[in-house]
Amino acid sequence: MTAAPIATPAATGMAIDPLMIHSAEELEADFPAMEKERPDAVIVQPSLPAGRVAELALQYRMPAVSPFRPFVEAGGLMSYWIAETDAYRRMAILVDKILKGARPADLPVERPTRFNLVLNMKTAKALGLTIPPAFLARADEVIE
Repeated sequence: MTAAPIATPAATGMAIDPLMIHSAEELEADFPAMEKERPDAVIVQPSLPAGRVAELALQYRMPAVSPFRPFVEAGGLMSYWIAETDAYRRMAILVDKILKGARPADLPVERPTRFNLVLNMKTAKALGLTIPPAFLARADEVIE
């Protein structure tokens, strides 16, 4: 089985303009600067303070997504990430094999097969977004 090709931003008609934010203090200046550009969405790295980023994204009316669920719980729009319990279970199996004598180099490399989509409908409504029913049906969890 071969992996499906990964679509690049250019192939999908998107442009990604990275803005590196190195500290929580930079957030206060960078969100007003981003407002001038009016991005369609903001991808938030989990190293930033989730609650403050979610507040600023809502204040400046920017849909913001992050890989991790705590961001959505703090008011971010959406997260999409591996099903961590599955990944931890698979890691435990590999650790068990290593502890029983298997050489790590002989074990196959595995990649996640299940992902979780979490959506915050309160944030979607506050941003004036209409979430298509098909997308909503695919969500693993909807926060009201």
